[in-house]
Amino acid sequence: MPKLCPHRVNKPTRCDAKAQDGSFPANPDVSLPGAMASTGRSHSALTRILAKLLLLNLLFSAAQAYSLLSDSSLRAVPLGQPSDFDIHTGTLLSPFLIPRVPGTEGHAKVQQHIVSFFRTRLPSWTVEWLNTTSKTPATGSSQIPFSNLILRRGPPGVKGGDVAWLTLAAHYDSLYRPEGFIGATDSAVPCALLMHVAQSVDDALTRKWENEGEGDGLEDVEATGVQILFLDGEEAWVSWTEEDSLYGSRALAEHWESAVHPPPSTYPNPLSSISLFVLLDLLGDLNPHVPSYFSTTHWAYQHLSSLEDRMRKLGLLETRPRMQFLPEKDKRPEQFTRGFIADDHVPFLRRGVNILHVIPTPFPKFWHTLDDDAEHLDDATIGDWARIVAGFVAEWMELDGVIGSGQKTEKGFARDEL
Repeated sequence: MPKLCPHRVNKPTRCDAKAQDGSFPANPDVSLPGAMASTGRSHSALTRILAKLLLLNLLFSAAQAYSLLSDSSLRAVPLGQPSDFDIHTGTLLSPFLIPRVPGTEGHAKVQQHIVSFFRTRLPSWTVEWLNTTSKTPATGSSQIPFSNLILRRGPPGVKGGDVAWLTLAAHYDSLYRPEGFIGATDSAVPCALLMHVAQSVDDALTRKWENEGEGDGLEDVEATGVQILFLDGEEAWVSWTEEDSLYGSRALAEHWESAVHPPPSTYPNPLSSISLFVLLDLLGDLNPHVPSYFSTTHWAYQHLSSLEDRMRKLGLLETRPRMQFLPEKDKRPEQFTRGFIADDHVPFLRRGVNILHVIPTPFPKFWHTLDDDAEHLDDATIGDWARIVAGFVAEWMELDGVIGSGQKTEKGFARDEL
């Protein structure tokens, strides 16, 4: 899992833990949002500037013209079914609740679980891999395999280089030590949430694009899609450093920056086509407190927080926390600092991608211990995160009026689904 602003408590980049007062120390080596890191590659300055302008224009448009879901559509956002999130039998969550160290049998089982889910239940999503190998401080000269899984659903007939991708991510590997570590919050639950989100919006995306494509075809459909990343090798094998951490996300960010979309694509490379990178981590514990980390994407945090608030007022969430999961909607510009938690978003952040990091601070008290297991999860909290994140994606993708048709009822599940 991540490390505090230089890293996060044990997921470090430079800092092994946050300050005792709970503040995040500044890390001058970690780029701030919007900063373009120098990679030494031969990308032209013009290409980089154009990509940045496209992204800024997209974000400005989204911030200004964000279309909210109606109350009726919020009520229709699918709940997390017990059959999906039960810790023993849940079809989404339970397969993740095993040790998932890269290169092991458990790791391969989880990969198969992800691929099988999308190919059998969501066949409209494309499945791609980015496979790499690397040595680690714990394994000597052995090359450990790391595999990122990329799932996409975009408007039919639109080439990938012309689609702005709302990107949701979580890491699916687990710690090498202590032996037997499961990482239920870190990050089995976030991975299961991503699968829930995909199945929650899938039918609505089909209806949306069918409706917009009637008549003259799809040329007037806004080219926005959903991209889900299951990232590998986030955890350090010995101690968090720049080299011993983020194996999969570092490889993916570098690959996407150097890849080229064929002209005349709207976006020059896959990195520039990311409209917003939403990273989930350490979710599933009681009473999470998720701050707004970046001023540049505070507007997106505000929408996520407002959506939680609306759902609570409509009685759509089960938990009754002392404060919202996302309580910093009214955070002022001067309250933002350079500090943040190092996690899988960092390689993308350094390349100018805008980040919404959904991770609580403080971390769960059992973080990076054997107690981060299924028995320490809170079912109601998981269910609420499932609905909040699915609602955010539905709102981003403008699924008002088409989300949830024929699925869950407001208070739970239709009688024939029980």
